[in-house]
Amino acid sequence: MKKKFGKTSSGEMVDVYTVHNPAGMVLKVMTRGATLIGVEVPDRDGQLADVVFGFDKMADYESKKHQHFGSTTGRCANRIAKGQFSLDGKEYQLAINNGPNHLHGGSARSLDKVLWNSTAFENADDRGVKFTYHSPDGEENYPGNVDITVTYTLTDDHEIQIDYEATTDEKTPVNLTNHAYFNLAGAGAPTIHDHLLTINANNYIPVDDTLIPTGEIAPVEGTPLDFRQPTPIGLRVAELDNTSTTGYDHNYVLKKSKLGELSVAAVLKDPSSGRTLTVWTTQPGVQFYGGNFLFGQEGKQGQTYLHRSGCCLETQHFPDSVNQPDFPSVILKPGDTYHQTCIYAFSAD
Repeated sequence: MKKKFGKTSSGEMVDVYTVHNPAGMVLKVMTRGATLIGVEVPDRDGQLADVVFGFDKMADYESKKHQHFGSTTGRCANRIAKGQFSLDGKEYQLAINNGPNHLHGGSARSLDKVLWNSTAFENADDRGVKFTYHSPDGEENYPGNVDITVTYTLTDDHEIQIDYEATTDEKTPVNLTNHAYFNLAGAGAPTIHDHLLTINANNYIPVDDTLIPTGEIAPVEGTPLDFRQPTPIGLRVAELDNTSTTGYDHNYVLKKSKLGELSVAAVLKDPSSGRTLTVWTTQPGVQFYGGNFLFGQEGKQGQTYLHRSGCCLETQHFPDSVNQPDFPSVILKPGDTYHQTCIYAFSAD
């Protein structure tokens, strides 16, 4: 079902799609930013709750309350050091919008802020919405005309599959992710510290004081970053309070037999409701962010999003890969197709 959500400050109408599966799960996505704005899933007793952060009004998505909630993020997600990179001998300068660095594709025309074209679809055992966007050469100072497709599919098995595709006519960095904030007790519940988290990674990417990778890949063993076994998120977070990340905001190197393999990145479980989220991805990394900068902003239905009351599991390539030759490349070339998949699979017990 498609409805009008509201107008942007520039007068553009934003639409929202509501998609149901036969078991009652609900997916809501909107055309601004190809954004995931609602996910209603049952608990162990069959009671539905919306488990992702968002807003009821368009104006809030254009305000400082909005911290990329559910947005498609890019052209290049995460940080690029000093907003600079070089391709074929040409230097590029991007927007500086996060300390001294570039974050999540820029400021005015990053993918989370533009209006996407949209088409709903329905098949025998799935249904969803396909979003498309043409990012012109020079948008946010990135090179090349890039055509992007993001498809949200809701299956009968309580899975949200997000497929990303992109093509370009000039070499350019592309690293796309979804920036949903989850609280499996329901968006607006006071904390995610009681959630149990497992991350399928033996190593992580250390960063400097500005959150740019040092180039090292380090073991999680013996650190507060070790989530190889189910661990309460709040158990060791205080050990990171006085570090550069001010809590959890780390990119993990996922265990994979080969690059591009679809495998489990993380499992998040809320013991109180029994809801579990299993995150699958073809990407080499996942950024675990613990909601360190949530400040109590009012969200959907008057809910309050308190400090560390939601977490993100952003499947992606590693930060600053465009300047890190030892990291998997994020450079998309003409004639090639960028294709990545993320699956949010929900269950309850």
